[in-house]
Amino acid sequence: NRLRGTMDLPSLMKDGLTVGEDVFINFGCTIDRSFCWLVTIGNRVTLAPNVHILAHDASAKRELGYTKMGKVVIGDDVFIGAGSVVLPGVRIGSRGIVGAGSVVTKDIPDNSVAAGNPAKVICSYEEYMEKQKNLMGSMHTFSSHPDAAEREQIKAFLDENRIGFKV
Repeated sequence: NRLRGTMDLPSLMKDGLTVGEDVFINFGCTIDRSFCWLVTIGNRVTLAPNVHILAHDASAKRELGYTKMGKVVIGDDVFIGAGSVVLPGVRIGSRGIVGAGSVVTKDIPDNSVAAGNPAKVICSYEEYMEKQKNLMGSMHTFSSHPDAAEREQIKAFLDENRIGFKV
C-alpha cells in the first residue's frame, strides 16, 4: 500500500488510530504513521483527497534532540476539504467544515466553518448550510450519473452560472 501511495487504515488502527463509524477517507490522504495513536477521528467524517493529519513536528529535532507532538481530535460530522493540513495539538469540533487547502493550526469550535492559511472561522455551520440551500434553490440540479448529452448540458450551464449542484 505504501508503494502505491495508499493508506493502510487497518494497520494504522492496529497501531492506535481511533476511527469512528461511517468515515470516508479519499485517495492521497496521510495520517501521521509514527504517531497515529494520537489521532482520533469521529463518526461520519469525510477527508477529501490529499488531506494530511500530523500529530508530530520534527522541525527542531536535529537542533534540540526532541520532537514536538500533540493529539489531533476530529469530532463527529466533519468535512475536511482537499489538500488541507491539520497540525499537531488541534481539535476540530463536531459539525465542522474545513475549506480546501486550509492549514489548521488552532482549534476549530463545534458548528463552525473555517478556511485559509492559517485556517480561521468564517461562519457557522448553520449559516453555511443556509447559504448553500438558498443557492441550490435558485439553480438547476443535475442527476448523479449524467450520460454524454447531460454532461454537455451541465457544461453549458456552468459556462453561464459557474456553479451547479448534483444529487
